[in-house]
Amino acid sequence: MNKEILKSIAEQMMQKPKGLLAMDESSPTCAKRFAALNIPETEENRIKYRQLIVTTPNLSDYISGAILFDETFHQKMSTGVLFRDHLKEVGILPGIKVDAGAKDFSEHPNEKITEGLDGLRERLVKYESLGAKFCKWRAVITIGKDIPSISCIRSNCNALARYASLCQENNLVPIVEPEVLINGDHSIETCDKVTRETLKCLFDELMSINIYYPGVILKPSMVISGDKNSKRANYETVAEMTVNCLKDMCPKDLGGIAFLSGGQSNDEATNHLRIMNSGDFGLPWRVTFSYARAIQQSALNKWSGKDENHDEAQAILSERAKNCSDASVGN
Repeated sequence: MNKEILKSIAEQMMQKPKGLLAMDESSPTCAKRFAALNIPETEENRIKYRQLIVTTPNLSDYISGAILFDETFHQKMSTGVLFRDHLKEVGILPGIKVDAGAKDFSEHPNEKITEGLDGLRERLVKYESLGAKFCKWRAVITIGKDIPSISCIRSNCNALARYASLCQENNLVPIVEPEVLINGDHSIETCDKVTRETLKCLFDELMSINIYYPGVILKPSMVISGDKNSKRANYETVAEMTVNCLKDMCPKDLGGIAFLSGGQSNDEATNHLRIMNSGDFGLPWRVTFSYARAIQQSALNKWSGKDENHDEAQAILSERAKNCSDASVGN
């Protein structure tokens, strides 16, 4: 582990007024989004869509790093240039999702455990040699009747810590993503309780194996009401409770925080982030975004697989990225 390299990468990822672009959807997830818009699910169309994203004019004004799926990391654009090389050329750090997805957690109904540790050290060595600067691993915590269980939280946080250690061993900044799902009718108070329990467990695990905090980026969900709750908390309450939770539970020397949008609408994801950065919260770290749908979905809807919609879709993507960038500095 080279602490100077890790800290430098994390600082580049967190530079104002930028955030991260999560374009690491797996092929099955991409297929679902294409199917909803009647876009033929082919590798050619996946390349076209991803190329539309990364060639958006001035994208690097708003985006510091892009999280790629393995296919994209090794894929070439229609120009013959590798996606990862194009990103570097325009000043965007290439990163890679390395987990193998959330699977059913044995003997724990309705709970998930993220897999992918087998062979991870060897994969990370290869990714780093090919130019990756950071990685991402997502854990899924579900709120429901009698869940999450302590064993689900502990098992997922242990995996996140083991992944983070292997990343830092290879001078790759780990993004640790413990997502508390928005799905359900739970209150914001319940979300706050579960988020605190999850973050406490996560940082206990990270500390136990001597993770270098300035070389780690946390990608949390916000403290928010369930999407089926009839009395959802307003923007200001979400922002305040989220900040208070993070200030209470996260080390002050953490490399930075980049939120996932996690089922929020575009307006919700942007406004929550803006309020957090415009209020007098005394944040000890940079707080920005690592959004996927909250930046890309409107552009995908416009493009819909049609070449004639390419430029207008890019304009929409650029506007969404700018809005999120502005929100990350309180504007």
